[in-house]
Amino acid sequence: MLKTSLSLIALVISSQSFADDALNKKLTAEEMEHVVVSGSRVFESIDEVPASVTIINQQEIEEHLKVNPELQSLLSQMVPGLAPDTGSSSNTGQSLRGRAPLVMIDGVPQSTPLRNGSLGIKTLDPSAIARIEVIKGATSIYGNGASGGIINYITKQAQSEGKTEGEISLSSRFSAVKLEESAGARLSAAINGRADKLSYLFTASYEENGVQRDAEGDILGLQYGLSDAVTENYFTKLGYDFDDQKQLQFSYNFFSSQQKTDLGDVVGNINDGEKTYAIHVPKELQKRGKPQGPEGNENITLKYTDYALFDNTQMTLDLYMQDIENIFFYSPNLANPDEGYDGGQSIISSEKKGARATFNTLVDFDNIEATFIYGLDALNDVTSQPLVDGRIWVPEMDMNSVAGFLQTKWVINNDLVVKAGVRQESIDLSVDDYETLKLCRSATQCSVPLNVKGDTIDYDATTYNVGIKYNLLAAFSPFANYSQGSDISDIGRLLRAATVNDIGLIQTEASIIDNYEIGFTSQFDDVRFEFAAYRSTSEFGTTNSFNETTGVYEPVRAPQEIWGYETLVDYMISPTLKLVATYSYVEGKNTEDDIYLGSRQISPPKGTANLNWTPNDELSLSASYLYVGSRKRFEPNADGDYVGDQGPISSYNIVNLSGRYKFTHNWQAFMGVENLFNNDYYPARAQSYTYGGYNIKGLGTTVTLGATYRF
Repeated sequence: MLKTSLSLIALVISSQSFADDALNKKLTAEEMEHVVVSGSRVFESIDEVPASVTIINQQEIEEHLKVNPELQSLLSQMVPGLAPDTGSSSNTGQSLRGRAPLVMIDGVPQSTPLRNGSLGIKTLDPSAIARIEVIKGATSIYGNGASGGIINYITKQAQSEGKTEGEISLSSRFSAVKLEESAGARLSAAINGRADKLSYLFTASYEENGVQRDAEGDILGLQYGLSDAVTENYFTKLGYDFDDQKQLQFSYNFFSSQQKTDLGDVVGNINDGEKTYAIHVPKELQKRGKPQGPEGNENITLKYTDYALFDNTQMTLDLYMQDIENIFFYSPNLANPDEGYDGGQSIISSEKKGARATFNTLVDFDNIEATFIYGLDALNDVTSQPLVDGRIWVPEMDMNSVAGFLQTKWVINNDLVVKAGVRQESIDLSVDDYETLKLCRSATQCSVPLNVKGDTIDYDATTYNVGIKYNLLAAFSPFANYSQGSDISDIGRLLRAATVNDIGLIQTEASIIDNYEIGFTSQFDDVRFEFAAYRSTSEFGTTNSFNETTGVYEPVRAPQEIWGYETLVDYMISPTLKLVATYSYVEGKNTEDDIYLGSRQISPPKGTANLNWTPNDELSLSASYLYVGSRKRFEPNADGDYVGDQGPISSYNIVNLSGRYKFTHNWQAFMGVENLFNNDYYPARAQSYTYGGYNIKGLGTTVTLGATYRF
């Protein structure tokens, strides 16, 4: 018998309410199976997802915020399969299962896949986030750019009924190794409430960093650095309920984070064991160019939901716009002495306009519950990478995409879950005639500029997914899935390094990623265990090859295979003490030449542990541990040096500590200590990247102190 529309409304609304409320606290193992996720475009129970999913709830976000306000750090600590934190504003090298993830805010893409500058993770302040959903493995559910999976920031909803509620938080972060100039300040505020049919939420944050110091007290190098960074985020969400079934929601996000410093770098060499660090220098030697970082990225989203469009059918319509300008550091490698340029600074500029229609129909056939998710996506993405001085490095790429999709889920006897889906995508990418840049690393090492004939490239791809999960026994719930993703990401990197004079001769083929995963979850009273193993292949992966004649890193297209596994243990030791531990391993090869992939894609083994003690409502203490293992897959060249992203990685360990004490219902104080034992180390990327300026050490012991007032 068909479910009534009233039942459907109750299911959707209660599911979202549970997600917003329950995920904001530490969940018991029993509650976990009822958590809902939205990664498949609708809300569904996590125990009906035949794939590996990580959910970071609001309490976990707030605990980590006491230690480090950077989302890269939070995700690295909490997500198995995500590469270690880079310790910078850039997530280059921070892959998810060896491939690039698509970063989203409430389902709206934040990454710039046509020219991936690896700045997508840092697009929103953690204070505006209710939870984070990470769905791993290639997927085409949201279109281009999700070859490694999806990182979806779910923003907060108005929680209060009637009266206005809010909070104000003030904190300072400083080096415990050397206090001088290291103290920064952070202010965040939020209000929310409801007036009849209107709900509202406003959040704002402003942060000024001091200098960041390593374990020896030296200032960290400035390339993608966070010293003297000024970060602003303003987010609003307005909702209007026409009635119990129809809702309109508007959201706006402004994010800016730029390094405004008067320091200069002393550049070292990782092959010689010399770190890059920053010092006070005369004005002519200071960091050149415009401040690096997002200059003022904006997102506007309008969403209309009808929970009962027809019997058993929900409809969601989305319109979104995005304007991104990410400014990179000034680089001497962008020099052209013939035209009087001794270097340059690039900007990734991207404008997106999109529309989506998603329908969700539920049908009940006796012992089978069927869900049909279907709809259309349309996207226009105009991306380029000019230089600040007016030169064009990557020409404007104008992409239009239209896709239709169908996703089905069958729950049989409440135990067996079968999912299957298909997506048909049609993309055209237009590029006008352009000329590649002449770039010189030295007077004798220059690239040769070419006039390249532009064209419109058409891509048509049909991708499939199928998965199965069996939930009969709590002690062993196995799952398996196969999913495909169609990826034309980083076409811009191919265009700017063109060695032929016709765009049709450049290897711009889309990459179809085939992802295979098996795993299981086990629940034994107070212990939850998760395991997943995976393998993904692609015919046209992209790696870098250094051309010693021109001094340019040229992209190489070749088939790739990536494989690995992940484990998680969630142990409620007592009603007041909880431990979550993870371990992940990933490896990959260029299968055409049977050589290992570099660290731009493949990270070293990673283990984490998070211990939380809450003896009462007033006090909470947390300790976190990060282990990054070694990875040594490459040999040095004839000069004894490692090149590109092939440097050897040695293991390191980091321990953090945080706590909060609630004095009254309104007031609480908090503290956090990053790198508690002042370990002197290079992050994994700093060890493996031999490019100039990346060899920057990790933070030494750094302390955060603050207070929050809630009203």
